[in-house]
Amino acid sequence: MVEIEVVFAAEDRQVLLGVKVAEGTSLREAVRASGMAAHFPDVDLADCPVGIFGKVVADAGTRFVQAGDRIEIYRPLLADPKEVRRLRAAKAALARQANS
Repeated sequence: MVEIEVVFAAEDRQVLLGVKVAEGTSLREAVRASGMAAHFPDVDLADCPVGIFGKVVADAGTRFVQAGDRIEIYRPLLADPKEVRRLRAAKAALARQANS
């Protein structure tokens, strides 16, 4: 058995679960085995990207867990960060023009 952690953070709360899984368990299988879905029934965790210690893992279905891994489940982005920065810069430019 391998000891890992599975973590998910919603807007209002975060949950970290310690889990023991068999060697050869994939990241996706470990997420399912953790029971995290019961804590966040309104989120489809099976489709969320996952990572280990802040690094996204593209092949979560074939990447096996290792002892001590912290599997992070990432929420989908609500807004594109580049678009948000562009809008904020445009708003600041308008404010500067208005104050000149």
